[in-house]
Amino acid sequence: MTAIAPLLRQRLRRDALQLILWIGTITALTFGAFAGIADTFGTEQERAGLVAVALANPVILVFRGLPSGTGEGAFLIFLILPFLILLVAFMASFLAVRHTRADEETGRTELVGATPAGRWAPFWATIAHGTLACVAAGAVAAVALVASGQDAAGSALAGAALAGSGVVFLGVGLLAAQLVRSARAANSIAVLIIVGSFVLAGVGNALGTPSDDLTRMESSWLAWLSPFAWAENVRPLSDDDPLPLLLCTGAFVVFAAAAALIQARRDIGEGALPERAGRANAGRTLSSTPGLVWRLSAGSILAWALGATVVGALSATLGGLVEQVGTDNPQIAAILERLAAEGSMDQGVLVTFFVMVGVLAACFGVQTIMRARQEETHGTAEPTLATPLARAAWLGAFLLVAVVGILVICAAAVGAAALAITATAGEPSLATDAVVVGAGQAVAASVFVAAAAVVFVLVPRATIPLGWGIVIAAAALALFGTIFGLPTEIIAISPFAATPVPAPDAVDPNGLWWMLPSAAAGAAASLALMRRRELATGG
Repeated sequence: MTAIAPLLRQRLRRDALQLILWIGTITALTFGAFAGIADTFGTEQERAGLVAVALANPVILVFRGLPSGTGEGAFLIFLILPFLILLVAFMASFLAVRHTRADEETGRTELVGATPAGRWAPFWATIAHGTLACVAAGAVAAVALVASGQDAAGSALAGAALAGSGVVFLGVGLLAAQLVRSARAANSIAVLIIVGSFVLAGVGNALGTPSDDLTRMESSWLAWLSPFAWAENVRPLSDDDPLPLLLCTGAFVVFAAAAALIQARRDIGEGALPERAGRANAGRTLSSTPGLVWRLSAGSILAWALGATVVGALSATLGGLVEQVGTDNPQIAAILERLAAEGSMDQGVLVTFFVMVGVLAACFGVQTIMRARQEETHGTAEPTLATPLARAAWLGAFLLVAVVGILVICAAAVGAAALAITATAGEPSLATDAVVVGAGQAVAASVFVAAAAVVFVLVPRATIPLGWGIVIAAAALALFGTIFGLPTEIIAISPFAATPVPAPDAVDPNGLWWMLPSAAAGAAASLALMRRRELATGG
């Protein structure tokens, strides 16, 4: 066990930049949200009005938290806690996979296991490292809340809820790394579970029971199946109930114990899930570089497309929930009548959900460019480029597969939305709207692919942190820009918020005029620069 301390120091040093970016983003989001709320919703009456609208249109709760009152602190937690949990969940799960399955792929685990440290020291060091990272994220968020003038005890509980949910997904990452043989597949499993938990908590909250004064929502039983809901039901800066955190502790123990049990029974490099037997001879598609990249990416495309399918289906089916809630509560019915007079709620719900589809597609696209970086650092790109294949053509194959995968993911969401609209006898025009917003989000996601490719060529070591950083920043801008009180022009900088918007009589092209040229120019620049760049094998 004496080897755990040096391994922990090595992990902290290796992840320093990434942890600074993750935790810095959490801090900035907390401070920015508070400043925006103080400016936009400065009075309790204004906050009560927004909470009432959220309870009247429960679909809003899918993308926000659990209303727990109209106080400044409770309102802040309602708006941003789920997204803070998303950030810490991705941070923790990626960290777990990076230091377990990814290290096995690169041979690091075998080297450490051959020393007196033994096979288990890396596993326990990763748990300690991930726990410290989650606690640091929670502590920084708590300090940010206190610095914003919130109650110290409630702020500390908010930080504990954030850290507790992060530790749960640390366990998810540890378990996913034991199930499959590649870090890429393990990350895909973890992302699916995280996104699924996010949606499950949102839908469970939307199906809950609003209070008579329209200031609180009691979660339905469905929400309690998600770690997001456990943190939300702590209700920091309102009820301050720490008991749901026991569920976080229990879930982590179960996931970590399952991961340890599997590791004890498997060989290094193997996974608990059996691999599908491969063909004796390679197919014709593998004779080309795009075919090889497609083969490497097919599993990820399927996983991201599955998530997009769920989001697309929800975008067209949750509208009926609004009508049901309205019939049960006269106050909500009155609010719905006012909202309906201001515009199509169904269109608004569709556009909001497809922002999430765009984020999923962008994550896949950026992940594909990161795969090129991993091929370079792991040494598998060098034998390929030793053939007559040009470096630009090699990178072009990754760009091509990234764009094709984005189209598949967005098409899956559009198809699911169209089927849901048909099944629920919705407005036929909504299917056309789904095509418009789906195509727009595909263009937006392609912008991130081009940006990541340029970073990969110019600053290879920054591909992973900057790749995820630009996606997270753009998603936060699109989803939180109005909360921060930012002007529309600033929010529109995010490609996710600059996509074409369907209107009753026409389609507003919005930022399509700059996104298409930007994506094309970025891709062309990366290919041109790649011709002049040597392989950068240093990690």
